[in-house]
Amino acid sequence: MNFEIKYKDARGRVGTLKTPHGTIKTPALMPVIHPGKQTIQVSDYGAEVVITNAYLIYKNEDLREIALEEGVHKLIDFPGPVVTDSGSFQLSLYGDVQVSNQEIVEFQEKIGTDIGTSLDIPTPPSVKRERAERELEITLQRASEALEVRDELMLNSVVQGSTYPDLRSKCADALGKMDFQVHPIGAVVPLMESYRYKELVEVVMASVTHLPDSRPRHLMGAGHPMIFALAVAMGCDLFDSAAYILYAEDDRLLMPGGTLKLENLYEMPCSCEVCTSYTPEQLRQMKKEERRELLAIHNLRVSFAEMRMIRQAIVEGSLWELVEQRCRAHPFLLEALRSLKNYSKDLEKYDPPYKNSAFFYTGPESLNRPEVYRHLKKMRRIPSKKSVLLLPRSSKPYSERLYDLPEKFYRITNEQENFEAKQDSLEHPKQSAESLNQQIIETQLEDMQVTVVDVPFGVIPLELDQVYPLAQNESPDSYDEDSLKMVGNVLQDYLEGFDEIIVSEEVAQTFALNTLPLEEYPFPEPLNIVVDDQKRIKMIADYQFGEGAGNGLFDGDVQIVKSRKTGKIRHVYDGEELIATLRASDGVFVLAREGARRLHRYLPYPKNRVVVNEDAEPFAREGKSIFAKFVINCDIDIHAKEEVLIVNAEDQLLAFGKSILNGKEILDFNTGQAVKTRKGGF
Repeated sequence: MNFEIKYKDARGRVGTLKTPHGTIKTPALMPVIHPGKQTIQVSDYGAEVVITNAYLIYKNEDLREIALEEGVHKLIDFPGPVVTDSGSFQLSLYGDVQVSNQEIVEFQEKIGTDIGTSLDIPTPPSVKRERAERELEITLQRASEALEVRDELMLNSVVQGSTYPDLRSKCADALGKMDFQVHPIGAVVPLMESYRYKELVEVVMASVTHLPDSRPRHLMGAGHPMIFALAVAMGCDLFDSAAYILYAEDDRLLMPGGTLKLENLYEMPCSCEVCTSYTPEQLRQMKKEERRELLAIHNLRVSFAEMRMIRQAIVEGSLWELVEQRCRAHPFLLEALRSLKNYSKDLEKYDPPYKNSAFFYTGPESLNRPEVYRHLKKMRRIPSKKSVLLLPRSSKPYSERLYDLPEKFYRITNEQENFEAKQDSLEHPKQSAESLNQQIIETQLEDMQVTVVDVPFGVIPLELDQVYPLAQNESPDSYDEDSLKMVGNVLQDYLEGFDEIIVSEEVAQTFALNTLPLEEYPFPEPLNIVVDDQKRIKMIADYQFGEGAGNGLFDGDVQIVKSRKTGKIRHVYDGEELIATLRASDGVFVLAREGARRLHRYLPYPKNRVVVNEDAEPFAREGKSIFAKFVINCDIDIHAKEEVLIVNAEDQLLAFGKSILNGKEILDFNTGQAVKTRKGGF
């Protein structure tokens, strides 16, 4: 098995799957090839891999003879990787097939299939649980038998269980312990045909969360481009369908936003060679066979273009935006997207925390994205000060746009000492009232957490306002009701950690804090708020590595160097020794050797660590990248693209670098890079 992940976003991954007849770039669409009727050379339109039906070949004497003598690749005239189905589709249609599991597995190996499939039982949706359980046991028995029968054939084994999530998970757990190479998720076509996309989400997530991360997942029968982005975001890597030809047969055109009927078209919908060469009327006047082939070409072009767009979105970190766009094509797709909030905890573990693309708020569904869930979780571990000042949003970064502050503030009253008592406690009786007020405010600001309230991240301490994605996000100027409610709830939880709360009039009115007991608070003008650089670097480190990491990294007399061009923090030194660099693109720290040493001393084992075996130890010390097969342990909470420490079994620091995979994936994979080492030499 040789599957390697190159890029990640959400649960989606761009990867490579090596087979005997070539490498498949995932996510990938596998056009269905009928072994006796194919007229279109799908490789001409972007296909790297195809799927055909071994059972149809087996049952046809002429096809079987050619396949056995010359191989399935010659039979269907496709030189690249070929996946074969076992006859399960026919079993679902007719209730029976005239071949045994052992016979069809052996046949697939004899005809040179790259990836074969065991003869599972495709249990349809919404059947009685007793039937689903009975057929699931048969599927698992046949899966085990297929492994005993095969010699070197790469094998699929299909996750079944109807629409019972617990049965899907049970099946995935069992198959994951067996030596399969790919895991299709089967019997989902009826869900897609009846627009039951919310149930599709439940079936897919119940399956992928229990399958090994190191194996590709294949969503069987999913051939419409409008579903690709959502399925990829849930962790599906391979798709197959005959939709391109079946829809063409019915004079329908596939598009990422839905399906178009030729009879209704005034203009052609895209820029493929079919749409730019013919008008709708010309196509309608053609003979059926010629029109069908042209529409099938259009459908292939659109489908492969969508897959390329998805891969690009994963690389640049904008997959969620694409998913939100696509799911607005149909109300039931939008419902399915909203149901993903039930899986926020899982999705956050797989979603990289730092991306090349800004966060775009496209609607209430964006509030459920992993970036928001992660930020709010991190805010619960950021140490709180005694008092907080809540400011409305401004241009980003907020700390550089504080020249236009609100004119009126309120204090949320409680039983803590009031403003007048603080005045009396100061030992400056001869000062004027105005001067005294100013001193009180300045003294308070030193121990006050200044926080901006904004959508979609709720609360943003000024010290963090340059960290991704808090600075790299855009949302409309006007708040929608869902975002107001969400931020209001966040504020209630956030404010519980403070003894004193000062809030601007705009924040109080916008987020319904005026329902609380408020008293006007006399902040003098101008209000001079300056973010302390020492506090900034420590809070960023806490946010990035965990509570207390700031003191561990930057304890003592450290020197902060700023960019001459932007005035922003760039480097932190201890004397002549570089501790860390604050990366301009996302506002987080990139460790230097001294920073790695300090973090290693501070963080308890195995926090932020990737542990390698003895074979990899000398390569790590030389600064070579770490491959997953050499990892013997790691922090399970590591995310992709995070700064990590590379150690040996005795927790000796060997090197440090950037993780390619998350902790769970690092432990599960046996191929590909796990960490891109930055420096060794310890």
